[in-house]
Amino acid sequence: MQTRKPIVAGQFYPAKHDACVGEITECLEARTLSGSLPETIVAGIVPHAGWVFSGSLAAMVFSAIKKQHEEVHTFVIFGAAHGYLGQSPAVYDAGCWITPLGEVAIDEELADAVLESTTAVKDSMAHKSEHSIEVQVPFIQYLFTGARILPILVPPTGNAVELGTSVGDVISRRENKKIVCIGSTDLTHYGPRYGFTPMGTGTEALRWAGDVNDREFIDLALKLEPQKMLASAAENYNACGAGAAAAAVAVAKKLGRTEALLLAHTNSNEVMLRKMGTTSTDSVGYAAIIF
Repeated sequence: MQTRKPIVAGQFYPAKHDACVGEITECLEARTLSGSLPETIVAGIVPHAGWVFSGSLAAMVFSAIKKQHEEVHTFVIFGAAHGYLGQSPAVYDAGCWITPLGEVAIDEELADAVLESTTAVKDSMAHKSEHSIEVQVPFIQYLFTGARILPILVPPTGNAVELGTSVGDVISRRENKKIVCIGSTDLTHYGPRYGFTPMGTGTEALRWAGDVNDREFIDLALKLEPQKMLASAAENYNACGAGAAAAAVAVAKKLGRTEALLLAHTNSNEVMLRKMGTTSTDSVGYAAIIF
């Protein structure tokens, strides 16, 4: 049986079981869900930085899902393709993943259905060094005992929308299973470190990155415009996982969603100021959205 071992445990999140549980608990308690939630949740968008920066936003999405659905059978997790150079979505189709919380099984039946219905390809090796899906898995293990996962890396191409639409169709034919799709992306990577400074540097430039550049991508997600999300990211560099996010939105559209809910939006600079009392010339945006 093929098994994927964690690659960023001890870096992006704790490597030991008890420490991992402790930080998950902190992330869940860090932010409160306010306002009414959709009666059912079919998809979400989460960030994938280290938990100290973005874990509380990812936790909000999973907490909202838990609040509305005590049991989820499978999470389809669309991941950013940071190092994967293929053009087709890459499916981890069999076996299990390991985290400090133990093993989580792949939904192999769903994987087969997705591979039969889409242009996605089997490619477990594509997932070997990608962190954008891994950092979500412990939240699922902690909140949804027994849930399976289906990891899919999604390049930011038109295939992302086609994939999401087809996955939505596959899900719609499985009324006896609760399946939720998660799109993993961070937002604008701004500053000299990232080679992206169209508004210069300093406080006003970082404010533009969040209030204007991030917000354009967020608003397109809230309007369920996956194709425009891909175009915006290509032009404005406001999402590193645009394919993953667009696929999640395409699923939501296929399943009949017409609106979304932004739970929170922040950036690494705001987190640093609040937690560490310092700031940086660089910043990365994060959003938590449910559909």
